[in-house]
Amino acid sequence: MLKLYNSLARDKQEFVPIEPGKVRMYVCGMTVYDYCHLGHARVLVVFDMITRWLRASGYEVNYVRNVTDIDDKIIRRALENGEPFTQLTQRFIDAMHADSAALGVLAPDHEPRATEYVGKMLTMIQTLIANGHAYAATNGDVYYAVQSFPDYGRLSGKSLDDLRAGERVEIDPNKRDPMDFALWKSAKPDEPSWPSPWGAGRPGWHIECSVMGSDLLGQHFDIHGGGQDLQFPHHENEIAQSEGAHQCKFVNYWLHNGFVRVDDEKMSKSLGNFFTIREVLEKYDAEVVRFFILRAHYRSPLNYSDQHLDDAKAALTRLYTALRGIEVAAVPVDWSAAQAVRFKAAMDDDFNTPEALAVLFDLAAEVNRSRSLEVASQLKALAGVIGLLERPSNDFLQGKASKQATGSTDAFIVLNDDYIYSKIEERLAARKAKDFKRSDAIRDELKAAGIILEDGPQGTTWRRE
Repeated sequence: MLKLYNSLARDKQEFVPIEPGKVRMYVCGMTVYDYCHLGHARVLVVFDMITRWLRASGYEVNYVRNVTDIDDKIIRRALENGEPFTQLTQRFIDAMHADSAALGVLAPDHEPRATEYVGKMLTMIQTLIANGHAYAATNGDVYYAVQSFPDYGRLSGKSLDDLRAGERVEIDPNKRDPMDFALWKSAKPDEPSWPSPWGAGRPGWHIECSVMGSDLLGQHFDIHGGGQDLQFPHHENEIAQSEGAHQCKFVNYWLHNGFVRVDDEKMSKSLGNFFTIREVLEKYDAEVVRFFILRAHYRSPLNYSDQHLDDAKAALTRLYTALRGIEVAAVPVDWSAAQAVRFKAAMDDDFNTPEALAVLFDLAAEVNRSRSLEVASQLKALAGVIGLLERPSNDFLQGKASKQATGSTDAFIVLNDDYIYSKIEERLAARKAKDFKRSDAIRDELKAAGIILEDGPQGTTWRRE
């Protein structure tokens, strides 16, 4: 029995899909004006893991993750660069796809772009006006009237009075209530715009997800996800828009992943602790980053630091080392086995990946003791369910990541495989000649370059540190 923590109910609930055997899920994607950062990496990996588990559990999943390709930040960046906004967004969409692929994230079933849905956004806005939930201001903007929706604040758990007291809202004479939010924004000079009944303009941010979600998944669907920072106001506003337009429940289960912190501080450019995925991948293998994200429960805060990434790398190395030297067959998971039952119980408990990973380490310990092909195959198969251990062990252990040279922040010692094997042969010859001083010197030389030699019954193997 799969249980999810539903942010709307503030409790774990048994998952019952609207249509038996099928799951319709929408996740808020990226606003593409810059490279994806660590917070985006967490959203990508977490909801990829959730999709993989739902499919492994037998569900047919229709997964939608949108792209916001028009908003204030995009327009501002394009103007700063002196380039068309479409050129800017395509460049960063391509970069996002490269980053997500590196992290082992499978493509969603649909990846709609906001600019493709402007016509349908206009239709929903007109419906909201007709239903008494929205109004056109004299300046050409259209606003949602939050007082018209009695359940506003249900997701965040706050009343309108609480929200007014807690939010810094600029006084706008065009609004009836300071908490009213824009559905349509009138065009400003040098901005991209579309024609509308209220004059040239562009959609507000919140309306796009209501429209794309209902168009691709129906007016009422199973799961809506995103980062915790989107719970208010974005997801609160989506509920108000969608239920105000369609007069029915919008989403059954709301899932939110926790924040990413850096050395126990909030990640921000102003603090100088803001990292893009690309910057992190220059230093760490992408699977290490994926493992690091899955090592924490998706709802808990995730604290990024070099020490935590180093720990993740060491832990993932232990799993791959257990598989080394075993020709593991590509077999399906044996779900009747005790460890697989534990793994399933963990994942069915609101996607408890820390406990699921503990099962993998128990299996790795058993492989180290028994060298059993059956157990090794089960380890690899279970890990593959959440997108781990999908490479041959040596591909990870002998990966291209290399150690920084001592005393330098940007120089790297890079040793290719042929050179390493030649040094191993040289060391073997030195040992046969009982020249242990030379043998130790070769080991130390390789270690200084991040190459670890491991002697065993089958000979000497190596991995990158």
